[in-house]
Amino acid sequence: MPVSPSSPPIPTLWETLKVWMKIGLLSFGGPTGQIALMHRELVEKRRWISDSRFLHALNYCMLLPGPEAQQLAIYTGWLLQRTMGAVVAGLLFVLPGALLIGLISYCYVAFGDVPAVDAVFYGLKPAVLAIVAAAMIRMSQRILRNPVLWAVSALAFVAIFFFGAPFPVIVLGALGFGFVASAKRPQWLQVGNAGGHGAKAEATDEEGYLISDAHVATVRPPWWRTLGTIALWTAVWTAPLVVVMVAFGRGHVLTEQALFFARAALVTFGGAYAVLPYVAQQAVENHGWITATQMVDGLGLAETTPGPLILVLQFVGFVGGWQDPGAVSPLALATAAALITSWMTFVPGFLFILAGAPYVETTRGHLRLAAALTAVTAAVVGIILNLAVWFGWHVVWSAESGVDFVSLALAIAFFAMLQWGRADVIRVVLIGAACGVAWRLGVLPWLA
Repeated sequence: MPVSPSSPPIPTLWETLKVWMKIGLLSFGGPTGQIALMHRELVEKRRWISDSRFLHALNYCMLLPGPEAQQLAIYTGWLLQRTMGAVVAGLLFVLPGALLIGLISYCYVAFGDVPAVDAVFYGLKPAVLAIVAAAMIRMSQRILRNPVLWAVSALAFVAIFFFGAPFPVIVLGALGFGFVASAKRPQWLQVGNAGGHGAKAEATDEEGYLISDAHVATVRPPWWRTLGTIALWTAVWTAPLVVVMVAFGRGHVLTEQALFFARAALVTFGGAYAVLPYVAQQAVENHGWITATQMVDGLGLAETTPGPLILVLQFVGFVGGWQDPGAVSPLALATAAALITSWMTFVPGFLFILAGAPYVETTRGHLRLAAALTAVTAAVVGIILNLAVWFGWHVVWSAESGVDFVSLALAIAFFAMLQWGRADVIRVVLIGAACGVAWRLGVLPWLA
């Protein structure tokens, strides 16, 4: 497997497994923080994947339904270790957060509010906000390299933040603009290291990185192999649905949840924040699995735990199963409901990536498509900024007490540590948790 002499050594599966475990444990801050953390670990720190290849994968994932950060993890895992790497990356990206959400969900329904957990989360929220803010600055510096791309990003932010424009409309609009601009004004979308998106630019970008075109072997697989991949992962995805439908019937809560979250996985574009209004309406108003207050509580828990924000759906499934156990133990049914909810939500990502990634990689040399996807990348920055602003607002503001100056001050301090002190993410998270506990114990009375 030819690589540049300056490229890093080829990692073993165990080495990549350790990296994905670290990412899974530290992936706070929703898709913004998670994507930035993957970029830091895979592109900046280990130089396994180049900027252009990472962003090309991100563009594809942003066009798919479902959790884009998990899909990006699967894609980059596939680049490194093929199918096994994709499975390891996808599972470890979700597993730590899923286990923690499961434990917290049980404490929530069994014991109500847990002061110690609240204290830790109080300190974690401003730390996560600082991580997200620092990530946004790094992403903007790397992606928005000319005024046109800044304008595309700003328009995307205005469209979604002020006018509530649907996510797919923004992405398709940016894609259309990119195709037109690439034909009429190609210089607008030239951001490569060599001044453009051609083979020369991409070859320059690949120097010093492990993954190259030779490594990926960008030859499309035979059609029958792709069909086999689709059939296999479709069967894996739908197997639990078939089992619960046969075992419990169409009207059982497990069957209803499996069907609902399977549909949601296929029709919800734009990540967690686009999914949540739809899920909240259906789960609260139509199915009655969870109350509006419980939905808000679940979102708060998911925002301050590692893993995709969409893990709030696991909380919805758990609470719904706990409150409607029938003749079964509430804990047993709630656990089954949480498992099947997460399964129906996250497994489609493996289907989309393992079937599509080999074809997506072959498009990296297409000049007009690459330029159009550059416009999509710029729009995605604006969309992610919208998510960051939404999250930041909920950290520093509440309708009851107004601005939380303590959280704001901690967020500014943590941001300074990350941006100028070059502090590690782990250190910031641990200090944030410690500040929350200190506030709870009264060690820091000014926090009260």
